[in-house]
Amino acid sequence: MQIKEAVSSGTMLPVMEAFYTIQGEGSFTGHAAYFIRLGGCDVGCVWCDVKESWEAEKWPVKSIEEIVAEAEQHPGRLVVITGGEPLMYNLDPLTELLKSRGFQTNIETSGAHPFSGQFDWVCFSPKKFKEPHPSIYQVADELKVVVFHKSDFDFAEKHVSKVREGCVKLLQPEWSKASTFTEQIVNYVKSNPNWKISLQTHKFMDIP
Repeated sequence: MQIKEAVSSGTMLPVMEAFYTIQGEGSFTGHAAYFIRLGGCDVGCVWCDVKESWEAEKWPVKSIEEIVAEAEQHPGRLVVITGGEPLMYNLDPLTELLKSRGFQTNIETSGAHPFSGQFDWVCFSPKKFKEPHPSIYQVADELKVVVFHKSDFDFAEKHVSKVREGCVKLLQPEWSKASTFTEQIVNYVKSNPNWKISLQTHKFMDIP
C-alpha cells in the first residue's frame, strides 16, 4: 500500500512528536500520559503554541504498529492523541490497536472534522477559526473553551446547548492572556457554576 493510501486509511500517520509526561490541563490534570501529537492542522488558531504542527508534510509518517510499540515503552497506560488537528485522519485503526494493548484512549480536538476512533474520553475544544463538525457534540465528554478575548464567554455558551448532558464544561485562560482574563473567568464561574476552571498546570510547573 502506498504511503498516501495508508495515511488515508489511518494505518500510517504523520507524527510530529510523541512523549511521556503529565497531563497538565482539563479533567485528567495530574495523570501520567503518553502524548501522540499528529502533524497537520487546518484550523489555524492565531495563539497556537505548536504552529510547527500545522504542516503535515514536515513530519515522518509512521505505521500505527510503530506508534503503539513506542507507547508501550512507558509504564503509563493513558494515551492522549492531539495535534495539530487529529481528526483530520481516520483514527479507528490506531485507537483499536491501542485499546487491544490495554491503553485508555483520550483525544484533544477542535472537532472540525468528522469524528472517528474509539475513545474513553473526548476533550472538545472548539475554535472560532473553523466550525466544529456536528458529529462531535454527542461524543464530547469535556467542553474546554480557551479564553483569549472577552467574546469567548459568549462563544462558550453557544456550544453548551449542543453538547450532551453531563459533559464537563471548562474555561481555560489562554496562557499569554492569563493576567487579563483570570479574574473575569473566576467571576464568570462563580456566577455560572455549571462551568469549571481549567489551568495549564504544566506551564506553571515547567513540565515539558
